Amino acid sequence: MAKPMISAEDFKLQESLGKIKHIIIVISGKGGVGKSTVSSNLAMALSMKGYQTGIMDVDITGPNIPKMFGIEDGQLDVEDEALIPVMVPPSLKVISMEFLLPNKDAAVIWRGPVKMTAVRQFIEDVRWGDLDYLVVDMPPGTGDEAISIAQLMPKADGMVLVTTPQEVSLMDCRKTVTFSSQVGIPIIGLIENMSGFVCPHCGKITDIFKSGGGVATAKNFNMQFLGKVPIEPGIVDSGDEGMPIVIKDPDCESAKAFKSIVDKIIKTVE
Repeated sequence: MAKPMISAEDFKLQESLGKIKHIIIVISGKGGVGKSTVSSNLAMALSMKGYQTGIMDVDITGPNIPKMFGIEDGQLDVEDEALIPVMVPPSLKVISMEFLLPNKDAAVIWRGPVKMTAVRQFIEDVRWGDLDYLVVDMPPGTGDEAISIAQLMPKADGMVLVTTPQEVSLMDCRKTVTFSSQVGIPIIGLIENMSGFVCPHCGKITDIFKSGGGVATAKNFNMQFLGKVPIEPGIVDSGDEGMPIVIKDPDCESAKAFKSIVDKIIKTVE
């Protein structure tokens, strides 16, 4: 029996994905859990280890990744009808809707099908080249963009779930576990972000949002617990200044946590 013909668009999609060894989807059930901070630090930590890394900001209506790297004014070049990602040293490629907006305050008012088209173009029309890792920073929840990524990247290595310790976040995190099962993409593990506040004066950790909920949730769903990332004044400043904490202060507690999490992710997918 003859094989079905593949469309030119699907060929471009498969060709682009074929050059990416590992795809890590960073996802959360709700907003405000620090997902973009996690994504940017994971991507930078991978890049610092010498991996050719890309980060795709799939939050079409609220793109924050360029801010995390201080490249909000970056512009995408076009070469042979392909978009060239914005580079961040040492070896990190970034693509985001932010680079395509007429100004920083422009609103993206798009329905689902248009968003899916944009997500597809971020994969097939961007010259990612040969990547060891592509980190996909998702918008909150399991809506249009999450469905699009699941359909376009069904062979992704897995999802990294981000939650905070309080129950309202864990409730939404559990819904994301169900989503993962329904779309057939495995879960690499769970990160408990904002897990305690590290006092900059005495170093004492205070559990502002409780602690341990992420560990319990991971255990209940038989998934890997990747680690806890505490709140520190430096991590907030690093995001505002466009310099991930793993570079700005590599010896602080949150940076150590991110580097430990990256080691676990590498061990899991490779």
